Amino acid sequence: MHGKSGKIVIEEQERWTLGDIMALFDGVFAAHYQTRLIKGGDEPLYRPATDQTPYHQVIFARGYFASALHEISHWCIAGKERRLLEDYGYWYLPDGRNAQEQQAFENAEIAPQALEQLFTQACGRTFHVSVDNLGGEVEVDRDAFAQRVAARAQRYLAEGLPQRANAFYLALAHYYQQGDTLEQAIAAGRALLAATEVSA
Repeated sequence: MHGKSGKIVIEEQERWTLGDIMALFDGVFAAHYQTRLIKGGDEPLYRPATDQTPYHQVIFARGYFASALHEISHWCIAGKERRLLEDYGYWYLPDGRNAQEQQAFENAEIAPQALEQLFTQACGRTFHVSVDNLGGEVEVDRDAFAQRVAARAQRYLAEGLPQRANAFYLALAHYYQQGDTLEQAIAAGRALLAATEVSA
């Protein structure tokens, strides 16, 4: 009895973290933006459509829920031209950055991590910033960075989220907070997207 109950809990948790988040993203964006959320391997990646794969791929790392929201956040900020380039045309400086490199990394990460924080909260989960420099030669002030991210998140709430981010945020809120079905949450996100359609 106990084992069976434990198995059900695990299945529900997996469905919630992976299947639902992928269904919400694809449901809101796949038809209009030809973009899908894909579970990947060790490293996240954005891959534009090719002759072999006729849709863009937002690939998140190792089935991690937080990685999915983080990569979605980057996609929500990337402009039309950037979305035609692998990883949006950015060169990622790996772990082990010096002080100047870490500062540049954090400056570039404030906006996407602010969106990620809002997405995470909409899902009813706890957000943790990522300074992503475990092997660096400098000491990272995680608390200061977290404060900058939180301040940017509040600014988004006050001034409005980017169009695609706003549609996804609404879909998450409908599903995780209001108890709507996937279909209802997706419909809400798509309706907002259609109502605010711009060339972004």
